[in-house]
Amino acid sequence: MKFASIILTIASICGALFTPGRIAAQDFYRGKTIRFVVAFSPGGTFDAYTRVIARHFGKHVPGNPTIVVENMTGAGGFIQANFMYQRAKPDGLTIGNNQGSFILQQILGAKGIEFDSRKFEYLGVPTEFHPVCALTKVSGYTNMERWFAAKEPVRLGGIGPGTGPSDIARAVKAALPNLPIRVVDGYKGAADVRLAADGGELAGFCAAWEGIKLLWRKSIDSGDVSVVLQVAPKKHAELPNVPLVIDYVKSDEAKQILKYAVQDVAVLQYLYFLPPATNKETVRLLRKSFLDTLKDGDFLAEMNKANLAVTPVGGEVIDGIVSGLFKLDTQMVGKLKGVLVP
Repeated sequence: MKFASIILTIASICGALFTPGRIAAQDFYRGKTIRFVVAFSPGGTFDAYTRVIARHFGKHVPGNPTIVVENMTGAGGFIQANFMYQRAKPDGLTIGNNQGSFILQQILGAKGIEFDSRKFEYLGVPTEFHPVCALTKVSGYTNMERWFAAKEPVRLGGIGPGTGPSDIARAVKAALPNLPIRVVDGYKGAADVRLAADGGELAGFCAAWEGIKLLWRKSIDSGDVSVVLQVAPKKHAELPNVPLVIDYVKSDEAKQILKYAVQDVAVLQYLYFLPPATNKETVRLLRKSFLDTLKDGDFLAEMNKANLAVTPVGGEVIDGIVSGLFKLDTQMVGKLKGVLVP
């Protein structure tokens, strides 16, 4: 970490000299390329959101830079987060997209973390997420009654600690100890999990409803996939007949685990952020560009066509949520660690 600190100091000096804080933003970004680095594989929800945002983002940045998207997968998003912290230059030209639950994983002391999420500069999120669990018809578990009656653990796909599919499933397992669940980590992204479920390798997975319906729309419409459980505190308007996890939870401790492990971090799901030490003027400029993009009429039309929700949350709000997570008491941190960090 000493080496990383030296790099951050040097980067901070360079960032102050060569970012829009010292030069007119339009002159700085004209002819440049902004790179979005997505922590998960192509074809998933993170990739889908980012590629639509990227198609409209450039016109809301002074100088109209070129926008490209790259995918940097591995270790449940930690490889990308470590890259954004240690190697990405704080010059306003690299924007990360990752699951914000990596912040909670840092608090829990997960292995493989070489970043301090308090030092990232957050642009915001395009939408909050609504966590659910969906299972295939072939698996035989098309409702909660059948799931509770399963003779062996139901295999749910995961990406790794700190990601929605893994954390949601583990939190449900902890809150409902009589519900047979086995979390299978190691997939590169939700699209890969879906393929494994379609092939019978898994029974399904837990993730945002926004992502489930993007990946499995035809299968849901045909009845080949069923959303059997909502892990959010209240029902989604599109899922009125699907039960809430809280309907089955017995203890206050289980309710707290669900709250802190899943529900309170839901707003951080599709998180966009800049490297530490990015010039404050650059942060303000790109926060505005990000939110302006999410209000753009052409962008909204494309998102509507893709059936992707847009309920933006700005960077200042994200800062407050991150600060609050780092104030969790040690007893709750210990409980969450036992659940989410295998």
